[in-house]
Amino acid sequence: MAEPNKNFWQRHPGVDAYSLFWLVIFLVLAGLGRFYLPLLIPALVVLVYLVFRLLSKNQEKRQMENARFLALFRAVVQWFRRRKQTLQTDKEYYYFKCPTCGQPMRIPRGLGKVQITCRSCASQFETKS
Repeated sequence: MAEPNKNFWQRHPGVDAYSLFWLVIFLVLAGLGRFYLPLLIPALVVLVYLVFRLLSKNQEKRQMENARFLALFRAVVQWFRRRKQTLQTDKEYYYFKCPTCGQPMRIPRGLGKVQITCRSCASQFETKS
């Protein structure tokens, strides 16, 4: 009797990071659906997709989905870490964008009003650091 149960879990991928992500989305939507009823419909759609993923026999496709999700998740986390690190460590610089072309620039803080020439579009403007 234990053999068919063991065989079942060998054929199905089970829970991975992508499934946990969808589980969290379901829980958030279901929790908010208590206060705003139309959110229960997307919650049920997410639940159906989650059950489909958990019971799917196509392990290779589920592993590829999980790998793509993990790569995207890592990229987002690294972007936020870089952004946080830039804001924390560069307190001696003032960051701004060129009003003409949008090129990001920085100048040292505490210089007062400064005349700046953009390197990419050669427009001149005045800013305060």
